[in-house]
Amino acid sequence: MNIDERLNEMEPKDTPLLVLGYILLGMMLLLPATANANDNVVLLDQQGDNVIIDVLQAGYDNSIDVDLGLSGADASNEFEVKQDGNDNDVFLSIGGTTNSLSFYQEGAKNTIGWTDTWGSGLQWGGDLDGDNNNIMIKQYTDTGKNIADNYFGFHIQGDNNNVKGGQGYFIDSSTGSYTQGQGWGDHYMRLDIHGDNNNVITTQRTDAANNGATAYVNVYADLNDVYVQQRQGAHTLNLTIYNDSNDVWITQAGQPAHTATISLSGSYPTALTLEQGFHATTTAQTYSLTQNCVTVGGCSVSVTQGN
Repeated sequence: MNIDERLNEMEPKDTPLLVLGYILLGMMLLLPATANANDNVVLLDQQGDNVIIDVLQAGYDNSIDVDLGLSGADASNEFEVKQDGNDNDVFLSIGGTTNSLSFYQEGAKNTIGWTDTWGSGLQWGGDLDGDNNNIMIKQYTDTGKNIADNYFGFHIQGDNNNVKGGQGYFIDSSTGSYTQGQGWGDHYMRLDIHGDNNNVITTQRTDAANNGATAYVNVYADLNDVYVQQRQGAHTLNLTIYNDSNDVWITQAGQPAHTATISLSGSYPTALTLEQGFHATTTAQTYSLTQNCVTVGGCSVSVTQGN
């Protein structure tokens, strides 16, 4: 049963809808007086209008600590979390208006919330603090393996951002669908976006133990399209964008570990496409770019390494 069906079932027949917010909680312990081992914990501090929160915790030692509407401007938000497994954590602050956030954590040792650079940001609204954002973050590990932690921290202070996610998944470039990897974990993602109208798709997958990928994505500008994948291998990406209307595409794919450090800065449109070893290679590829583009026609860079 989806969230709309649950709401329809709860609503009294032939009665106007008067309730401003719903909180649907299943298979969990809410606000315990004393938290014990194996407890699932949910802490919510809700403000704003028409907030729908749908939380499912199946497993143990899962925690959710979320404050909504701290900026005092929230309206028509939807917040959905699914934790299916053990030792999964979500801690956010949010804020803003008309945001739709969905977090899915399957397996164990998955964490979402607060970049280690910015911290909680509680005083200004927390991880989001913006309008009309649509964010979906998926994390997957296989509890049958000797997994390592997955960490996804994000800090968005802007409007109209559409950010997806991944970690433990890879994206089919032709369909845009997410497919699970082998679930070893050990991924680290920090995503900072300060600006408007950004469309960012990220995913990280690994097929071996202690072989997770690392990506820093910092976009302090407007109207950027950023795509990062990184599939098999302990790949590392450090991307920083300080100008408007960028189109960036990066894929680092198969073994061994590839590294790309990219910084784009300027006043005009910039396009970058990077692929390093789309199939397995015997040599680790490294690429570094620092660009300041101020030409009228913009700048375009396409790099392919490996095979």
